[in-house]
Amino acid sequence: MLLSNFMKKKISVKYFYKLLVQFFFKKIYGKITYDPYQKKNNDIVIDKINSQTIKKKKKFYQVYLLKKGRICTDYVENVAIINNNKIVDNASFQQINGELKSAKFNSTINKGTPYFKKKINGNILCLTQGASGHTNYFHWLFDILPKIKIFSEHYSLDEINYFYLTILNNFQKTTLKLLKLDKIKIIDSNKYRHISANKIFAVDHPWYSQGYILNEAKNLPVWIIHWLRDSFLNSANIFDNNEKIFIDRTDSQFNHCQLQNNDEVSSFLESKGFTTYKISQLTFEQQIYLFKKAKIIIGVHGAGFANLTFCSPGAKVLEIKPLINPNYTSKTICEANDLDIKYIETPLIKNQKNIRGDIYLDLKELNKHL
Repeated sequence: MLLSNFMKKKISVKYFYKLLVQFFFKKIYGKITYDPYQKKNNDIVIDKINSQTIKKKKKFYQVYLLKKGRICTDYVENVAIINNNKIVDNASFQQINGELKSAKFNSTINKGTPYFKKKINGNILCLTQGASGHTNYFHWLFDILPKIKIFSEHYSLDEINYFYLTILNNFQKTTLKLLKLDKIKIIDSNKYRHISANKIFAVDHPWYSQGYILNEAKNLPVWIIHWLRDSFLNSANIFDNNEKIFIDRTDSQFNHCQLQNNDEVSSFLESKGFTTYKISQLTFEQQIYLFKKAKIIIGVHGAGFANLTFCSPGAKVLEIKPLINPNYTSKTICEANDLDIKYIETPLIKNQKNIRGDIYLDLKELNKHL
């Protein structure tokens, strides 16, 4: 009883402290409101991208320019693009509990902008979009980099002094270097969660426009796949590799889409002439080459399968995934690249506490597909 009362008091104190912080920052920076009609504002320029090579389903992409604006992000679910204390619809991003929401649900509407603002002397292209876009290999290739391409269809990248992102890892740095964009400085969206600048640019998300992201992933625009191939395929770094590859996903920090009998599957496939690869141990250029030269690819669903983008036509793909997983991104990529893809979809495993992975793959079932 005493412990329960203590916990309640602790929670109430924490809640009161949050309200106090929010009140303090609202006094400094003001309350944020939602106004879907602010397109008439002279401080906001919204341009439609009318391109034959970059097409969005049913409507045009848009590029947003804020002459007087700021950005505030919680680094996880919300990115608020703000002009005159009004949140800019569509340019802002809010994925609440996995579901994409309207800007009127952005956390800044209730909480304000609870971080001290950093003034940036220069022009910024906002590329951050919450947790999914920070380090995930797939989302970097299919969400973040295409935003740069969309922007460049209307504006010159010479106008941009900074990308608003997080600290980059090696593969991200490599992609920007190959695109000749490594001279543009990075503003860390984790360190500086509230910024203003001379000009702020933002663009629509390349493919995620409603609902849950796993359901939307099947609608990847084909132009992104073609653009990634055109941009990176010739940068493949030759190394001694097998044309029959098994992608080992045990290097992922996540428990989902993991084989409980991974070692058994790996040994079985190696006896059939396959070589096991961990994607994280290869450079970006080596990953391109591995998939470019592969004739048969077997692996569990994961971000590494974004590399199917670089496969040569006619390659065979066998993807292993839980039956309950609705993500069929690989199918879209394979159709665009003329690849032959098949699935092994495994039933839900019950009572798997303290066991790594949510997939058990029967070797007899696997053998049927070889």
